[in-house]
Amino acid sequence: MNEDARVVSVSVASARTVPWKGRAVRTGIFKAPTDGRVRVRRLGLEGDEQADLEVHGGPLKAVYAYPSEHYAFWREELPGTPLPWGAFGENLTVGGLDLAGAVIGERWRIGTALLEVAQPRLPCYKLGIRVADPEFPKRFLASLRTGAYLRIIEEGVLQAGDSVQIVERPTHNVTIRLLAESVTDPSKLPAILAAPQLPASWRKHAQEKSL
Repeated sequence: MNEDARVVSVSVASARTVPWKGRAVRTGIFKAPTDGRVRVRRLGLEGDEQADLEVHGGPLKAVYAYPSEHYAFWREELPGTPLPWGAFGENLTVGGLDLAGAVIGERWRIGTALLEVAQPRLPCYKLGIRVADPEFPKRFLASLRTGAYLRIIEEGVLQAGDSVQIVERPTHNVTIRLLAESVTDPSKLPAILAAPQLPASWRKHAQEKSL
């Protein structure tokens, strides 16, 4: 366990309607840091909202975490684009943690909540809305700097500054990075089946493509 791993920022947002390519789009991508303790519910943080529940939110996408260390890379890649904490739509900006190397099913204690690493984020066009670049979701995925969705094992409260304690780590080697790689490299798909905690949608996709 990295004793320095901690929550740098906690961000939430209400959904809003914004113009995009000549139409109105409702989105919760514009997260902003919040002060003080935030309650963690089974389907997300109190005060946070997802607009399209068909592809966002749900038990396996309840909370989104992103490494603070990746911000330096994106500030070079997106000069002139303001990138405050929460800019990639994350709820938890975390530091001192190898999030790409986190294994599926790994559990974190943050404050009084217990969260489990579920899957990488596969960005949709709304991330392009956030940074005003329609091509950005492709660059984001190609970079393998995807962050991770977390599911809630125990509800509780957390806040910026809380430590991230890895309290359980499965013995398989199916990491967030491996799942992200498998999106564009089908040869990686059989390997991801080694994780018993792999979400059903990923398992079905891997099994079908590996036949």
